[in-house]
Amino acid sequence: MKRILTAVSIMLFITAGMVSNATAAEALKIGIVDLFRALNESEAGKKAKTDLEILIKSKQTAIDEKGKKLETLKGELEKQTAIISAEARKVKEEELERLARDFQRVVADSQAEVKKKEGELTGGIVKNLRDVINKIAQEEGYSLILERAEGLVLYSAKPLDITDRVIKKHNEPKTGKK
Repeated sequence: MKRILTAVSIMLFITAGMVSNATAAEALKIGIVDLFRALNESEAGKKAKTDLEILIKSKQTAIDEKGKKLETLKGELEKQTAIISAEARKVKEEELERLARDFQRVVADSQAEVKKKEGELTGGIVKNLRDVINKIAQEEGYSLILERAEGLVLYSAKPLDITDRVIKKHNEPKTGKK
């Protein structure tokens, strides 16, 4: 009899736990945001992308000029190898090495500058997007908002995706700010 009473008690305890978990799950409101898409489709994100493309083009122009100069000198050296003295060839080879190092430095510096500028341009936008997401979550009673691009979400129903609302709210003019 004691065993039956214990078994019934355990079953009641488990059943009560399941009921409370089901109630908690119903109260859970989940949203999904594609932060990458929000960044690329927001007005501020589009402007940042344009600014970054302008910087990349200017850096690419400088890199192309250095590359052409390097190739020209290399071609001259190859053509003149048989007709110039060893000393003149050595001077040209040293100049070629110097230009090659300068070219590599320009490429590395350009990449670093573009990466830094990208961080500067997008960092503030991402922070603002996160603020908008937090505001939407609080206003609409979300318990959890997941980021789609991080690989955490393998599938979600379309109604869970709030990315369009985040973009719209982020694009709204900010009142009270200069």
